[in-house]
Amino acid sequence: MSTPVLDVRGLAFAYPDGHQALYGVDLHVHRGERVAMLGPNGAGKTTLVLHLNGILTAGRGSVAVSGLPVTKEHLKEIRRRVGIVFQDPDDQLFLGTVRQDVAFGPANLGLRGAELDRRVMDALDRVGMADFADRPPHHLSYGQRRRVAVATVLAMEPEILVLDEPSSNLDPASRRELADILRSLDVTVLMVTHDLPYALELCRRSVVLSDGVVVADRSTLDVLTDDALMAAHRLELPWGFDPRRIDSLPR
Repeated sequence: MSTPVLDVRGLAFAYPDGHQALYGVDLHVHRGERVAMLGPNGAGKTTLVLHLNGILTAGRGSVAVSGLPVTKEHLKEIRRRVGIVFQDPDDQLFLGTVRQDVAFGPANLGLRGAELDRRVMDALDRVGMADFADRPPHHLSYGQRRRVAVATVLAMEPEILVLDEPSSNLDPASRRELADILRSLDVTVLMVTHDLPYALELCRRSVVLSDGVVVADRSTLDVLTDDALMAAHRLELPWGFDPRRIDSLPR
C-alpha cells in the first residue's frame, strides 16, 4: 500500500483535568478515500480531529500527514494540508463578505492579486456559491453558509477535508446538495457524523470510536448491519431506515 495521507499511530491524550479521552488510537486513511468516523457522544471523536492539524498535541503516539509529522515546527504546512470544517459555519465566517472569508486563509499564506482571486473563485465555484461572492455571509441561508465554510477550507487546497457533522441542521435539499458537492471533490474526506444514512451514502468505510479506542474499522454497510456492534456503542439508525435494502453504495 502507498503511504497513508493520514497516519495516526498509538495516539493517546488526556486533558489537563485528568480526563483520558484517547487510549492508543490507530487510524490510516489513504488518498482519495472518504471515511466516516462514527461513535456515541463522548467517544473522543472531536479530540481526535483536533490532533489532525495540531490544535491538540499528542500525549503519546504520533500523527502524520503524507509523511509529515504533526509537530510544532510543521504546523503552518499541516494546517494547509488538513482543513477542518466545523459543525457551526458561523465559527468560520466572520468577515464582511463571502469573498473576504474565503480569501482569509490563502492571504495569510501570502497569496495576493490574481492568484488569490483565482483561489477564491475556484473554491466558491466548487461549492456552487460563486454568485454570492460579494454577499455578507449573515444574509445567506444556513445551508449556503455551510457551503461557504467548505469553500474557506478548499481555498487552502488541502489534502484532507475533515467535516464535523456536515449534515446537521440542513433541510433535505441542502443535505442532498452538500452530498453532491462532497462526491465531486478530488480530496480525501474524513467525516465525523451521527447521521448514519449520510455516512452510508457518502463513505464506503467507517471507523467506530468508543471510549477513546477504535472498536471497528470496516465497510460502512458491515458496520450498520452489525446489530451487536451498533447496540454496544449506542449507534441507532433512524426509524424505518434499513441499510440492507439500499440499492447502491458509495462509489
